[in-house]
Amino acid sequence: MLLPPSLEDLIPEGHLVRVVNRVVDKIDLSALLRRYIGGGTSAYHPRMMLKVLVYAYVEQVYASRQIAKALRENVNFMWLSGMNQPDFRTINGFRGERMKGVIEEVFASAVEMLVDEGYIELENCFLDGTKIEANANKHRVVWAKRNRKYQERLREQVRDLLEEIERVNEAENEKYGDQELPELGEGKTIDSERMQKKIDELNERLRQKPEDKDLKRAIKKMENNYLPRQRKYEEQVRKLAGRNSYAMSDEDATSMRMKEDRGAEKPWPKPAYNLQVGTEKQFVLGFSLHQRAGDTSCMIPHLDGVKQHLGRLPQNIIADAGYGSEENYAYLEQHRLGNYVKYNTFHREQIQHRKPELIRKKRFRSESFPYDDHRDEFICPADKRLTYRNTRSYKSENGYQSERRIYECDHCAACPLKPECTQAKGNRRLYMSFRLRQFRAQARSNLLSEEGQALRCKRATEVETVFGQIKHNQRFRRFMLRGLEKTTIECGLLYLAHNIKKLAAQ
Repeated sequence: MLLPPSLEDLIPEGHLVRVVNRVVDKIDLSALLRRYIGGGTSAYHPRMMLKVLVYAYVEQVYASRQIAKALRENVNFMWLSGMNQPDFRTINGFRGERMKGVIEEVFASAVEMLVDEGYIELENCFLDGTKIEANANKHRVVWAKRNRKYQERLREQVRDLLEEIERVNEAENEKYGDQELPELGEGKTIDSERMQKKIDELNERLRQKPEDKDLKRAIKKMENNYLPRQRKYEEQVRKLAGRNSYAMSDEDATSMRMKEDRGAEKPWPKPAYNLQVGTEKQFVLGFSLHQRAGDTSCMIPHLDGVKQHLGRLPQNIIADAGYGSEENYAYLEQHRLGNYVKYNTFHREQIQHRKPELIRKKRFRSESFPYDDHRDEFICPADKRLTYRNTRSYKSENGYQSERRIYECDHCAACPLKPECTQAKGNRRLYMSFRLRQFRAQARSNLLSEEGQALRCKRATEVETVFGQIKHNQRFRRFMLRGLEKTTIECGLLYLAHNIKKLAAQ
């Protein structure tokens, strides 16, 4: 100990920190380097900063202050940073700002390295989703339903106030009768723009009658109360962007029911993100964050992101029944991908032959009704015919257009099987998409094949294992950062660290 020991001698060969160092050295960081325009004070090298962040996520150190502390005290962090000691503000700025918009490219470069080295083949993609809690207060949430209720209440207050004003104005009553004024528009929704025009019109009237105290009070109430409230509600609608809610402290997060809260006496929805992950051999091929709780509409944006960053898609897509929609099946067919995606009745079809009560119920399901293609009719268990009525069009959240043909029976009232067939007051109806029926038949054939059965067995140990590794072993159940862009960065670092840990264990 007469001479200070070398950090190189203190870290054994094959240590995880050396694997992180080697992998990040191989990753193409050109997208990240372009974020540095040069000039000013010299910056810490982005490759060194990325190594520190990835290793911190490997070691379950997520807070910037704790990472800065480790750079001062931990030998592995010191060796990885070359004794550089950026403070927590620098670390947080690099993670939250410099990595914006480039984390997907950095992650894809690491996946391409795994492909080149033969660890994955991009043959099978096992897709699933999980909810990760946002860094937001669950009790401070804006709900779309309440917003609509408050806006309707405000409109009623505005109408009552204007009606009171107009009742004392005999000239306008004679001119407009019982109709609303054109400034608000009869039968139209009152918005902030129309309200402002009406306030301007009332101010003009007040200049002609400055002694009218009732009019002055009404203008004051509209300017100081009604108009600000209306603008606030319109801003909330803009931020909701079609969602059912958003958190005030993280406006990109949506309230969702968490799986870990199931069984609780009073489960409370929490602001969260829907994380979609595709894996192969428990390596993560791609990830994406979504603001909707349902998985169905997330599959296509997720696969589009994988294709954009990797340049191609895996050959086969394996997913559970939450993804079995006509839109998703059409996407798989369009891109010539192997369809191993379950649909909502697949599991029930496989077990119903073992349960007598399900065998009887099966007769009354729409997929069990025989179809007469010559007469375009379905035949129910009572041997009555359901004839075509009309066609309805539907549009999904992603803009996909689909159609449902509606068939209805005319003789259900006296049928003894009606209580088992339908709970509707009228006749039994079928909403049929023949294209979806064809897609389901193809998926069923694939899933019941020898390869399909092997992939179904493997799916349970693929994505779920990765989720367990992240949420249980890594203890990552809540984001540190706020906003969709920054939480995406956290996911990229998290799964980059996961892939490196998996690589080190090979």
